[in-house]
Amino acid sequence: MGQKVNPIGLRVGVIRDWESRWFAEKDYATLLHEDIKIRESINVRLKDSAVAKVELERAANRVNVTIHTAKPGMVIGKG
Repeated sequence: MGQKVNPIGLRVGVIRDWESRWFAEKDYATLLHEDIKIRESINVRLKDSAVAKVELERAANRVNVTIHTAKPGMVIGKG
């Protein structure tokens, strides 16, 4: 019998890319909790705009959030 493998973990780096791109040595847990809170708040506030994916990228003191959605007008306030 075969082993069960997580399909997202199997495809990361080959077909798909990571949903969060950052590195931390000391405050890893804090930054991870911030990422989870950011994703949850975006999904709650934009639940009607068909959000497919939220990508987070951190630099020194900056966080870039990329939202992939089917209804961008609702995200920017035109819908």
